[in-house]
Amino acid sequence: MNTISLSDDLILILSLLFGFLLCAFCAASETGIMSLNRYRLKHLAKTEPFARRISKLLQSPDRLLGVILIGNTFSTALSASIANQLAENAWGEIGVFIAPFIVTLFLLVFAELMPKTIAAIKPENTARFVSLPLQIMLWALYPLVWVTSTFSSTLLRICGLKATATHTTASVTSEELRTIVNEASGFIPSRHQSMLLSILDLEKVRVEHIMIPRNEVVGVDLQDDKETIISKLKDLHHTLLPVYRSDLDNVQGILHTRNIVKILAQKELNESELINAMEDPYFVPEGTSLHTQLLNFQQNKRRMALVVDEYGDVLGLVTLEDILEEIVGEFTTEVETELPQVRPQEDGTFLVEGGTSVRDLNRSQHWELPTDGPTTLNGLIMEKLETIPTEGMRVEIAGHPIEVITMKENSVKMARISPKFFKGKDESAKK
Repeated sequence: MNTISLSDDLILILSLLFGFLLCAFCAASETGIMSLNRYRLKHLAKTEPFARRISKLLQSPDRLLGVILIGNTFSTALSASIANQLAENAWGEIGVFIAPFIVTLFLLVFAELMPKTIAAIKPENTARFVSLPLQIMLWALYPLVWVTSTFSSTLLRICGLKATATHTTASVTSEELRTIVNEASGFIPSRHQSMLLSILDLEKVRVEHIMIPRNEVVGVDLQDDKETIISKLKDLHHTLLPVYRSDLDNVQGILHTRNIVKILAQKELNESELINAMEDPYFVPEGTSLHTQLLNFQQNKRRMALVVDEYGDVLGLVTLEDILEEIVGEFTTEVETELPQVRPQEDGTFLVEGGTSVRDLNRSQHWELPTDGPTTLNGLIMEKLETIPTEGMRVEIAGHPIEVITMKENSVKMARISPKFFKGKDESAKK
């Protein structure tokens, strides 16, 4: 009888151990699978069998959770009942009272907290280990899983919900994607990271922010004498050249470099041949996003467009190269690109021309002047002052003290910009 009793206790102990292991397995499975990176899982599914199994299981989350909870509930009940029996055999009636406290502590620590913590730290390894056993459990317990999941789905539909795998195919917003790129700094080169972030910004930036302003556009005026036109064509530093008559608002067409060579090869400049060699001008609204304009350039087989306002007046021009530079940076072999419109001074300030692009200024000096409004320094100063400035006026924008130096025709020709918190540093130095 004594031998039989020891044998029975051994069977009960092994059954209790099995219950603990099953409970730990179910807890780790739930945490590990739900903690998986869905995008990495999609990538791994191309080559890894376990990833394909997990992806298939996640297509029916109600059934996956059903089989896990069935196993968890069964193992918990089994462990509790066996622990009660063992405690009663060892300590009698007092053991029945003590057993729930002991089994709860062991289940909580060894079958819940530890496996879930490990699964949260190593979700991919956990998923690799549990994928096949979970698939087998689902096959073996399918009738019970089907009953429970059907009952659960019915209750969810009554509440207006549907158990689908939306979490596996959820779309990512641009801001969420930006966060993903920022957090991937240790996995992708900083240069590539910067390019990816610039691509995400294409939707926010408009062509008016990067266009060459009207007063800086280099073109050919058909009203000029032939010697002046020929001189401009010979000294051309651009691939495409707008051709207009007396005013940029009266654009006749766009001249390509390859056609200029043919024209200059002739002994005498012929205006009609010059006009025949031109392409039709291409106009875009000032509010067009860079993402849209990049697609428009591709669809229309164009490399340059004239930017117009709501009245049809030409504000400037934008090229395909300008948009690409927003993604990859300036096309230059220099480490840093210096703007000719920005002149550093000995006292640490900068003399900046009023027509300088705010975005170019930020890029070259690593400043953070606002770019969601006016595109030039002149416009930025006038927006801040809400009036036409006069020489000597001072204003602070984004922490930079700015002084108007010279004016020309109601616009800022030259301004002095101090580095951020320059005044405070200067005062502390004097003290």
